[in-house]
Amino acid sequence: MNIQELKIQNLANPAIKHFELKNGKGTSVKITNIGATITSIVTPDKNGNPAEISLGFDDPAHYLSKEYLGNCPFLGAVVGRFANRIANGRFTLDGKTYTLATNNGPNHLHGGPAGYFLKLWDSSIEGDTLVFKLFSPDNDEGYPGNVNVKVSYKLTEENELIIHYFAEADQATPVNLTNHAYFNLSGKKGNILDHEVMILADHYTPAIEAIPTGEIASVKNTPFDFTSFHRIGERIAQLPENTYDHNFVLNLKEGELSRAAVAKEAVSGRVLEVFTTLPGMQFYAGYYLDGSHSRSGRKFESFEGFCFETQYFPDSPNKANFPDCITKPGKPFDHTTVFKFSTEQ
Repeated sequence: MNIQELKIQNLANPAIKHFELKNGKGTSVKITNIGATITSIVTPDKNGNPAEISLGFDDPAHYLSKEYLGNCPFLGAVVGRFANRIANGRFTLDGKTYTLATNNGPNHLHGGPAGYFLKLWDSSIEGDTLVFKLFSPDNDEGYPGNVNVKVSYKLTEENELIIHYFAEADQATPVNLTNHAYFNLSGKKGNILDHEVMILADHYTPAIEAIPTGEIASVKNTPFDFTSFHRIGERIAQLPENTYDHNFVLNLKEGELSRAAVAKEAVSGRVLEVFTTLPGMQFYAGYYLDGSHSRSGRKFESFEGFCFETQYFPDSPNKANFPDCITKPGKPFDHTTVFKFSTEQ
């Protein structure tokens, strides 16, 4: 496996970096220090033909453009300080109420309008690992405490993209880091509704307008039952919003790296497996992509890509029965997620 820094043409901001990870199996991953964002994932299909399976931009500077940030789908970014939503941009911790920046109607989403996704992270190549670091100061988007964040990427010869998240805080604060990669395993333009998905979760968190009610409900006899393979589009019309954008309660012990989900696409034969140490995963079917962003003339339209966002549950700071998402001195955020690529005939 090798890592190289890519040369960027006609770049106005020399602080922007772009890297490529490659292995001997024909897989390559490109990542920029803007938001520690995955810009490209190329893997071979069952016949050995490589193709792009993620949604992103060839020019990393585009992730800071007004056009992109004005209608931002967080393509491939590391989002934080808290991924997903916090209701009404408010939470109470140790008797004090904090008010956060809001950017999703009344709610706080993916760290707020100036979240980690648009920060220029410090970057370094450390052996076979690409490392990004970010300092998030006290009152960053309204959060308490100074946080030092480190996210590393490693691509193995077994076609595993290993993402390790680590964050230390000098006082109690919610931390929830994830990667917002969009996948389309077909390797070409088209929707993902025929992809088959299995999610190893017997329960999910019902939500009203994307905010969990606090209930942890069984998936049995619902369109959320992916304990065996189902096409993404098979039951989507049964959902009130006609899309999946829901948190699943994974059948794993937090802190132990376990398989969380599998997706596969029959024509290409590509398979994506997800492993994580986190207790939840947001499955998003890409409904809100609207064609306003594109790569090489290929517009990213509704259902063009899906996301497996490993995470603590949405609105966890306001739900005492959800897993504890508070990072504090002596209790860092220390989690791993693995995307593993393979094929089947």
